[in-house]
Amino acid sequence: MDSRFLADLGERAGWTGAEAALGLVVVELGDLPVWWAAPVALAAAAAKAWVAKRLGHRGTASTLPASNDPAA
Repeated sequence: MDSRFLADLGERAGWTGAEAALGLVVVELGDLPVWWAAPVALAAAAAKAWVAKRLGHRGTASTLPASNDPAA
């Protein structure tokens, strides 16, 4: 398997897990119904994409450096 693909897969899976965990933590700490975890995770994903557009491979939502980003 291509190492750039594996880096992309790992990045996507890692960020998805972190966003889901953040959603659950916010729900738990805020004593909110569990369905709020999805919109919180969505907001986290949008914020991550906005930041990554400026820090990772320019013009994408990837946090990988251009040398490892399959979109490069």
